[in-house]
Amino acid sequence: MIEFLNLKTLNSPYEKQFHQKFDQFLSSGYYILGKEVQQFETNFADYCGTTYAIGTGNGLDAIRLILEAYKILGKLQIGDEIIVPANTYIASILAISQAGLKPVLVEPDITTYNFDTERVLEKINTKTKAVLAVHLYGLVSDWDTLSKVAQSHGLLLLEDAAQAHGAIWNTRKAGNLGDAAAFSFYPTKNLGALGDAGAVTTNDDELAELIKKLRHYGQQQKYVSRHKGINSRLDEIQAAFLNVKLPALDASNLKRRQMASTYIKHIKHPEIILPVFDTQAHVYHQFTIRTKQRDDLKKYLDKHGIQTLVHYPVPPHKQPAYSEWRHESYPVTEQIHREILSLPIRENLTDDEVFYIIDKINRY
Repeated sequence: MIEFLNLKTLNSPYEKQFHQKFDQFLSSGYYILGKEVQQFETNFADYCGTTYAIGTGNGLDAIRLILEAYKILGKLQIGDEIIVPANTYIASILAISQAGLKPVLVEPDITTYNFDTERVLEKINTKTKAVLAVHLYGLVSDWDTLSKVAQSHGLLLLEDAAQAHGAIWNTRKAGNLGDAAAFSFYPTKNLGALGDAGAVTTNDDELAELIKKLRHYGQQQKYVSRHKGINSRLDEIQAAFLNVKLPALDASNLKRRQMASTYIKHIKHPEIILPVFDTQAHVYHQFTIRTKQRDDLKKYLDKHGIQTLVHYPVPPHKQPAYSEWRHESYPVTEQIHREILSLPIRENLTDDEVFYIIDKINRY
């Protein structure tokens, strides 16, 4: 079986360093917001090209902390509308709801799976205060157009970069494009921890200082909470593991791009739609194909020892948690969720495995 992902084998090259880091962590006696977190925040900010990176418990909290901070700063208030892609992972939308804001769903471009910017314009009204652009599957959204839209309407422009570690738009990395960005380091990400972890990146001094407080109970000083914060700190041990893995991220992304190029060059099945290829803007967190025979193709590939996944089977507006949207129609989003299929794409996939997958798809 060609596994879609095996986290043990994926992390095996780092095991010796992980053990060393754990021993240092254990002997330090300092387990919360210690030197490893400080070092990772410096390292990741340098990597993204931002002034700040603030470690959080996970990617969802990273988005929510940005929104909560902007509420305190007076740039958002309860009930404001935030534009978000209709086909994103549910976490993007949950964070908006949890902050007391209103998610407004916008259909994606069928070729990129990111915002259709013309549809973004259609949704802007006097209640719209921000756009949350999701770099889905590792492809940066059309930032030039989104920036013009945001500037002309006085909107905050935020990034959900949970799947786009190292992706580049016109020489600038994801995380350093908008007013603030949220990252997830869930174990399956291009830069993955060994548990939950996240971060906010920004160049805004005031925002960064406020998020540092909000992630730690809103405390301005020990036991004194200036704001109604939450407990969402990047774990010291996860920061240590991320410090080990970060230097290898660009090489890992390069391998993903090379595999994506091979897939795109050699998959020739007339019923299969391939993702766009970009040598910089896309880091292929997922390699997503589309076909009207998605479920049958998935069974066929499984029969031939190829594990695939669907990202994602149920669109947000069909989720039970958002039953108020159940009668709404988003045909492009629904088509994507019916047809999308993710093929294995990981650093330790061999050339033989890649060409075996290609051969089986072409024979389907």
